[in-house]
Amino acid sequence: MLILTVFGAGVAVPGSNIPAPTKARTLSVQAWISVGFLSFLLFTSDPFDRVFPPPADGSDLNPLLQDVGLAMHPPLLYFGYVGFLIVFSFAVAALIEGRVDAAWARRVRPSTLAAWMSLTAGIALGSRWAYYELGWGGRWFWVPVENVSFMPWLLGTALLHSAIVTEKRDAFKSWTILLAILTFSLSLLGTFIVRSGLLTSVHAFAVDPERGVYILGLLALSIGGSLTLYAWRAPVMEGGGLFRPISREAGLLVNNLILATAAGTVLFGTLYPLLLEAVTGDKASFGPPFFNAAFVPMMLLLGPFHGRRSLAVMEAC
Repeated sequence: MLILTVFGAGVAVPGSNIPAPTKARTLSVQAWISVGFLSFLLFTSDPFDRVFPPPADGSDLNPLLQDVGLAMHPPLLYFGYVGFLIVFSFAVAALIEGRVDAAWARRVRPSTLAAWMSLTAGIALGSRWAYYELGWGGRWFWVPVENVSFMPWLLGTALLHSAIVTEKRDAFKSWTILLAILTFSLSLLGTFIVRSGLLTSVHAFAVDPERGVYILGLLALSIGGSLTLYAWRAPVMEGGGLFRPISREAGLLVNNLILATAAGTVLFGTLYPLLLEAVTGDKASFGPPFFNAAFVPMMLLLGPFHGRRSLAVMEAC
C-alpha cells in the first residue's frame, strides 16, 4: 500500500502534464484496486491481530531467509508489481476515454521502465540467493514461486518495447493496452499463488485458503472487468502509423510475439501441475527439462531480433 501510494502521488502531483480527465480516471482505477488490497489486509491479514502469549525472544526468521539479498528481494518485486499496476490504471483509463496516442505512451513509459528495472533487480537478487543459500545448482531453477515473478517480467519487457512503437509510430495501440492489462494480471496471479496456500515453499508467504479465495475474487473482478472493457473498446483504437515489413518496428513486433509466447509457456508449465492435482488428485511436476526444452529455443530465436531493436529502445528511453 505504501508503494501504491507513492506511485499514485506521482500521478496526482501538480505539474505532471497529465490532462485532468485522464488523471482522474487513472486515479479512480488505482483507488478501486487500493480498496481491494486494503480490505484484503484488514479482513484476512490484519496486522493488528495480537499474538498471545508473546514469544519471549520473538518468533525470529527462518534461518534461510536471514540474508541481505532476500531482504531486498521482496520489496523490489513489489515495487515492480505496483509499478505495473499504475500502467494498468493508465490503460484502463485510456479504454474508458477510447483514445491512445503518443502522449499516452510517453506518460506510461517512466512507470513501465521503473517497474521493469525494479523487477529485474528483485529477480536477480532472489535467484542469486537461491543459488548460494539453497544450493540449487543454478541461478534459475524453474520453481513455481520464482516463475510467478518471471512471467510479468517477460510481458513487461514486451510492453516496454511496444510502448516505444506506440509513441514513435502511433502503432500497436491495442496490443500495448493488452500487454499493460496482462502484465498486471500476471503480477496479481503471482500474489494469489504464493499467498493462497497452493504452494509450500521456504518463500511462499501463507497457507491460509481464506486469503487465496479473497485474492481470487479480486483477480476475477480486476482482470475480468478490464478484459471485458478491452473487448468492447479496443476495436476503436486500431489504425495509426504504417511501417515496412523489414524494419525496426517489424522486428519489435516479432520480439513481442516471442516474449508473449515465452510467458505463456512458463504460465502453462507453472499452472498445469496445480490444476491437474486440483481436478484429478494426480501429482505432476514440470521441471528444468520441460522449461529448457521449450524456453531455450525461443530465447535463441529472440536474440537476432532483440540486438538491434534494443538500440532503438535505449535511444527512446
